[in-house]
Amino acid sequence: MTELATRAQAFGLIADGVSAGLSAPWRLYLARGCRYLSLNVGDREEWDAWRTHLGCPELSVRVYDSGGEIRRASVAEVILDGCRISVELVEEVSTADLERLLVADPLPGADER
Repeated sequence: MTELATRAQAFGLIADGVSAGLSAPWRLYLARGCRYLSLNVGDREEWDAWRTHLGCPELSVRVYDSGGEIRRASVAEVILDGCRISVELVEEVSTADLERLLVADPLPGADER
């Protein structure tokens, strides 16, 4: 991995992922000075692919209410050459999804009873 000292190198990192077959992020934010790069992706499969490609060891999940809709934000981060890179996925979830989070080991078909 080359040092992410310039904007061209940071965008090159994304271009390398896309040329390797990953979907292009739907939003890309690069902070001035190239010390923070944020990718937003459209679904969990893309999120998993990008975090694997970048080797993101730090994962966090936040569930919040946004104007009456419940959302889950999954964020994976890694620091490469002093540049913090995050891959974020925001999904709308239903109350049924939240109930499943409270059950330690949900039984298959339990929703059908």
